[in-house]
Amino acid sequence: MLDGQVIGDGIPRHRHLEFIRFLQIINVKTPADLFLHLIIDRDGTHKHPRVHSWLKRHSRFHLHFIPTSSS
Repeated sequence: MLDGQVIGDGIPRHRHLEFIRFLQIINVKTPADLFLHLIIDRDGTHKHPRVHSWLKRHSRFHLHFIPTSSS
């Protein structure tokens, strides 16, 4: 956000495969020396075993989940 650049992607479905593809886009479009902190919802897509596996291989990515409301 320091430079005002937004990386977005419109996708018809919200599955783990699309999320990994989006992570790959971010990985390619950002300098390799940056640590990347993504603030995301708690959707099961983001917690899929293949997503965890991808994140283990790309340690500069750090996911932060938004809190759930406890009403």
